Amino acid sequence: MLYNNVKYFQVGQGVWGMRLTFVNVYMIANRRSAGKGWVLVDTGLKGSAGKIVAMAEALFGLGTRPAAVVLTHGHSDHAGSVYDLLKVWDVPVYAHKLELPYLTGRSNYPPVDPEVGGGLMSLMSFVFPTKAIDVSRNIREIDLYDGIPELPEWKVIHTPGHTPGHISLFFPLNTTLIAGDAFTTTPAESAFYLATYAKKVSGPPKYITSDWIAAAKSVRKLSALQPRIAATGHGPVMRGKELQTGLNYLANRFESVAVPGSGRYVGHAAVSDEFGVRSIPPYRGTIKLKAALAVTAAIASFFIVRQASKAWA
Repeated sequence: MLYNNVKYFQVGQGVWGMRLTFVNVYMIANRRSAGKGWVLVDTGLKGSAGKIVAMAEALFGLGTRPAAVVLTHGHSDHAGSVYDLLKVWDVPVYAHKLELPYLTGRSNYPPVDPEVGGGLMSLMSFVFPTKAIDVSRNIREIDLYDGIPELPEWKVIHTPGHTPGHISLFFPLNTTLIAGDAFTTTPAESAFYLATYAKKVSGPPKYITSDWIAAAKSVRKLSALQPRIAATGHGPVMRGKELQTGLNYLANRFESVAVPGSGRYVGHAAVSDEFGVRSIPPYRGTIKLKAALAVTAAIASFFIVRQASKAWA
C-alpha cells in the first residue's frame, strides 16, 4: 500500500507495518469491542518520524495520534525517532523495567561485537549508537501481569537476551506475534538479506546481542506459542507452516545455528540489572582492527542504504 510515497504492509487484522531502510515499525488498532485507538510499536531509525506520521494518517486519518508508543527495546534502530515523534504526539512510551535505564539516561548499552556474524552489517555495527536516550517524562514501566492498558488484548512477553528488557507482543485470538529482535525473519548480519528482505528465520542480530543463554530461552518461549503470524524487527512477515517450521528449527538448534562460534558475549554475558549495565566482558580486538572496522563501516553504510532503498522502491 502506498500513501504520499510511503509504503506500508498488512500484517494481520488490525496490524500494519512499515520498513524503514532495514528495520520495521508496526501499528496496532484495537478492536472496537476491546479498546479505543491504536498503538505504535517501535519508532525506527532517527529521521523516520515523518514517514511514521504519514503512515498513521493514511491508516487513521489526518491529525491522528496513537494512544501510546511501545518499545520492544531501546536500540537506536528501534527507538531512534522517539524524540521527534513525542514532539508531535505527547503520549506514554511503554518499556520493560529492565529497559528503562537505557531510556532514561542512566546507562549505555553494552558495546557491539563487530567481529561476529560474518556479514557486512556486523562490520558496520562498530558505528551503531549504543548511548542511552532520555524520555523520562513520557516513559511508563510495563506491568507484565496486567499488560499495557492501551493494548488490552495483547499479551506482553519478556524476551531478554538481545537486550535485558526486550519484550514481544502476542495476540492470542489469532496467534499474531510481534517479536522485535528476539528473532528475525532475515539474517540481520547480512547486507544482502537486509536489502532484499529474503525470508529466513534467524536468531537475534549477533553483533549486538549481549546474553546468548537468555536469548535461547526467549526463542524457545516464543516457539512454544506456535504463532501463525510473526512480524519481526528485521525481515518480512512470515506466516503459517513456513513460519512454524523455521521457528521450531531455530528453537531446537539455537546454539548451533544462532550463537556465534566465538565472540565477546559468547560464554560471558554482559551483566545488567534495573540500574543498567554492571559488567561487560573485555574486548579482545586490536586497535588496528577497530580502525579497519570503522573505515569499512563508513564506506559500506552508503552503499547498503542505497541498495536497501532501491530494493524497496
